[in-house]
Amino acid sequence: FQLPRSIDPDLPHEASALHRRLRAGFWAAAPAVAALCVWRYGPTAAAAAAILYAMVLAALAWIDAETGLLPDALTQPLLWLGLLVNLNGAFTPLPDAVLGAVAGYLLLWSVARAYLLAAGRPGMGDGDFKLLAALGAWLGWAGLPSVLLLSSGLALAVALAMRLLGRLEPGQALRYGPYLAGAGIWALLRL
Repeated sequence: FQLPRSIDPDLPHEASALHRRLRAGFWAAAPAVAALCVWRYGPTAAAAAAILYAMVLAALAWIDAETGLLPDALTQPLLWLGLLVNLNGAFTPLPDAVLGAVAGYLLLWSVARAYLLAAGRPGMGDGDFKLLAALGAWLGWAGLPSVLLLSSGLALAVALAMRLLGRLEPGQALRYGPYLAGAGIWALLRL
């Protein structure tokens, strides 16, 4: 997978600059997130897995913010790795991880399908359901409500702020992946 060289040409210059600042912020926060993972799980294999999880989510958040894409080349391995990590229940029992992957996908797929039927146009990309499925594989089904609540709340707050500042037009898309990724990292650190 290779990222496009340019940011979406439909985005205003200010949004492109914002995306660059967000990308820099994600990578600047990487050492702090790694330290939090080690603090939370100790010097264990679970901490190493948590660091990998957080770094892949940070990369996905950056890619989605830059391009509007959540590549299968990252979401699918993240899902499978979550199931493998939970074979021995590192973060959640394996049955809960499998149910989390299925529920994560079906939850957002159902919302997107209902929106498509009601509005006649897509409201969410397939990558969002795949990302939530991966989060479910790591966190289990019980972790999904808090991830959805936090990510939706953050996305709504940002959308409202951008709307008030005149940076988001009615009907303009807001990329949801960065909010899902951030909520996923938060949820793993609080398990």
